[in-house]
Amino acid sequence: MQERERAVEQYLRRQVEARGGRCVKFDPSSARGWPDRIVLLPRGHLIWVELKRPEGGKVSSAQRVAHEELRRLGQNVVVLKSKEEVDEFLGRD
Repeated sequence: MQERERAVEQYLRRQVEARGGRCVKFDPSSARGWPDRIVLLPRGHLIWVELKRPEGGKVSSAQRVAHEELRRLGQNVVVLKSKEEVDEFLGRD
């Protein structure tokens, strides 16, 4: 059964909060292509997270441009497509 993007997003939020962090929905009205979530973890770690559905989820050209802009500014940007990728991202075995 294919996971939906929303299920991955909810899993990410729960796992981040279980580690004492926050997973904030980012809804920029004037910044097209920016990532879906901002993950704030203890010790000052901030990561921009783009969520995609596991099968066929692709980063759009506007998203690629926005991600590169954030990276040029020294920001961490990751794209996650599954619960397994969330676990790997958070360093969970």
